[in-house]
Amino acid sequence: MLANPCEKYRAFPVVNLPDRQWPSRTLTKAPTWLSTDLRDGNQALFEPMNRERKLRLFQELVRIGFKEIEVGFPSASQTDFDIVRHLIDAHLIPDDVTPMVITQLREDLIATTVQSVAGARRVIVHLYNAIAPAFREIVFGMEVPQIITMVEHHVQLLKRLTQEHPQTEWVLQYSPETFCMAELEVSLQVCNAAIAAWNAGPQRPVIINLPTTVEVSTPNVFADQIEWMSRHLARREHVVLSVHPHNDRGTGVACAEQAVLAGAQRVEGCLFGNGERSGNLDVVTLALNLYTQGIAPGLDFSDISGLARIAEECTALPIHPRHPYAGDLVFTAFSGSHQDAIAKGFAAQKPGALWRVPYLPVDPKDLGRTYDSIVRVNSQSGKGGIAYLMQRDHGIVMPRRMQIEFSSIVQAMADASETELSSHQIWDVFQSTYLAPCTNAGSMQYISHRLFEDASGQGIELQWLNEQGQPQTSIGTGNGPIAATVAALNLPIRIDSYEERSLGTGAQACAVAIVEASCAGVAGSRFGAGKDANIVKASVLAVLNAAMRLSHCAS
Repeated sequence: MLANPCEKYRAFPVVNLPDRQWPSRTLTKAPTWLSTDLRDGNQALFEPMNRERKLRLFQELVRIGFKEIEVGFPSASQTDFDIVRHLIDAHLIPDDVTPMVITQLREDLIATTVQSVAGARRVIVHLYNAIAPAFREIVFGMEVPQIITMVEHHVQLLKRLTQEHPQTEWVLQYSPETFCMAELEVSLQVCNAAIAAWNAGPQRPVIINLPTTVEVSTPNVFADQIEWMSRHLARREHVVLSVHPHNDRGTGVACAEQAVLAGAQRVEGCLFGNGERSGNLDVVTLALNLYTQGIAPGLDFSDISGLARIAEECTALPIHPRHPYAGDLVFTAFSGSHQDAIAKGFAAQKPGALWRVPYLPVDPKDLGRTYDSIVRVNSQSGKGGIAYLMQRDHGIVMPRRMQIEFSSIVQAMADASETELSSHQIWDVFQSTYLAPCTNAGSMQYISHRLFEDASGQGIELQWLNEQGQPQTSIGTGNGPIAATVAALNLPIRIDSYEERSLGTGAQACAVAIVEASCAGVAGSRFGAGKDANIVKASVLAVLNAAMRLSHCAS
């Protein structure tokens, strides 16, 4: 890289708009959407979509709710021409959906384009040509008056040709390609020429589409350009002002949001940002950004994962796992502090209340996503996330100190494996750590117990196997089953806390008991758990498991 890039590059000049209004405005409604997946997105693919994939994606775009869809470039491709005619002749376009076709300013291409869509109920014909200085001077060798004359001539030609098909409602869309890098005065002259040549009015709508063909400035500069044009366009009340952002600087969504604030009424883009170079505007992200602000986007993304799979199949392009809203990992937290905040947010969230779960800008269920993958565990995870998975997937609510103890065990395992641990693997660790010690060979193995009343309180008779596998019987008494069990073990342990909970309801319910115990000569405490349909047995098992863990530490 150059040490002084200013020797080779220059910042795009700012717009002289000292009384700009867009920064103080607030988004209150969604723009009109146009999907250009079937054309602009299609031309950016390694292998353009065949007929079957194009028709499938068209049907999905209709299902989502797009009312305007750019269906192809029929004058440049026989495949596109045939597909467009099939959509019309087979009556596959709903009455409330308007197809759009695109063509350059050439007489033969415009004639073919009109033939491709004649007979449709309503059609947008999109004419475009590049107007920026580099294109005028380097590519075309034309002056501004020549550009204006060319636009007027071809718009008038389109007007004459479409008048021959009065059964179709024709709408002109004109795009001064490379608008974002052109002089505003030139853009205005060219657009006004198109508006006049089409004779835009109450019965002759026109769309003026202003693209960031290649991003060259910050989004605020583009917003200034849009507001300036919105103020100066002729016959503004008969013009739908549209934008077509690209993503070369990574700010396509920001450009679109600010352009709508600046007066744009319509936005063109592709699902998930597909498109040439760095892609087109990501319609999914922009629409769901509106959704999170309490604005209905008018597009249905309630099955975002299903849409993502269809888009991947039709385009053969993978969606990044961190893609906003749709990525496989976008609602997943590995960080311990994030997991803890999310778990607390879910616990506090009330049905029907405003969504207030930390780190989740939208409720995944609104997009057809489940909560299953929100918290996942690796070496970066903390006690909150692990505790959340244990409660959500297995119904185990661990005391806070047990969360701390168990998370250190799980993290050590994750560090050793250098990989993510599944909820099933974490459950296996929990069972082997807290539920299994008194059932493993080579340790004190529980066989049975019998409670009896004693003059001094509760009595218990324990049947168990010692480490050599020999049956043993021990008796103890106390003020309850837990104290009696401790006495029967004849070990110097102390029960510091005890909790019991029910898993499930009805006849299939079982109990989980959790005890925290400490022992002379062992630093800290250890937890043990028991699980059984009988709460007393679960409590006895919990004490035995805690005792086994303490004895292993002592030895």
